[in-house]
Amino acid sequence: MVRQAIVAGNWKMHGTRAENQQLLQTINDGLAAVTASQVLVFPTYVYIQQVAELITEMNSPIGLGGQNLSEHAKGAYTGEISAAMLKDLECSHVLVGHSERRSLYHESNQLVASKFIAASEAGLTPVFCVGESLAERESGRTMDIVFRQIDAVLDIAGMTGLCKGIIAYEPVWAIGTGVTASPQQAQDVHHEIRSHLAELDEQLANEMQILYGGSVNATNATELFAMEDIDGGLIGGAALKADDFLKICIAAG
Repeated sequence: MVRQAIVAGNWKMHGTRAENQQLLQTINDGLAAVTASQVLVFPTYVYIQQVAELITEMNSPIGLGGQNLSEHAKGAYTGEISAAMLKDLECSHVLVGHSERRSLYHESNQLVASKFIAASEAGLTPVFCVGESLAERESGRTMDIVFRQIDAVLDIAGMTGLCKGIIAYEPVWAIGTGVTASPQQAQDVHHEIRSHLAELDEQLANEMQILYGGSVNATNATELFAMEDIDGGLIGGAALKADDFLKICIAAG
């Protein structure tokens, strides 16, 4: 089963209008060397419109996503952003359940699942983040934690609904730390995720795109992406360095 690789750059709370333009222009100029993978960027909310306009002006194949969304469609939720708003700003994707949302803002599995549904119902593709902490890995609970996160979505969306999204496995202990799961460690978890889904529907499980996120960089990307069940990456720090990000994109194909 050949799945299209995806390289998604999460800019987190970084950027200015000038920096965004420079970064996007350099990435776009280098995409001629990227033959098969889909490239996405996730700027902070206030710059989504700017980035959307730049993508249009450059006639760029780069896709656009939001970093988070509300589980509510609309209403008196000051400071929140709805799926429909992201869609209106030409986003095609949105991150759901990023580890920083789970840990810093205490988003539960059930809340993340509700956000997944809100995104899907609005026509956005959720990039659904799952992963364990260092303590959970060291206690042998990695797959228990990851399966519970996934099952929260399966319980309300079913396998067909889950497959409207993309899974990103991001071990919390490897995000922004410079520590990366070895290619085999990452592959083992990706394989377990796919096997878990195959118990419900083998064909859909084989079609599911599963990205790795956790200190992916220009040096380790080729080896990570060579793994059978790793379909690209959710990139943090390296996404802010155009040359490094392009090398990762090229490694994905």
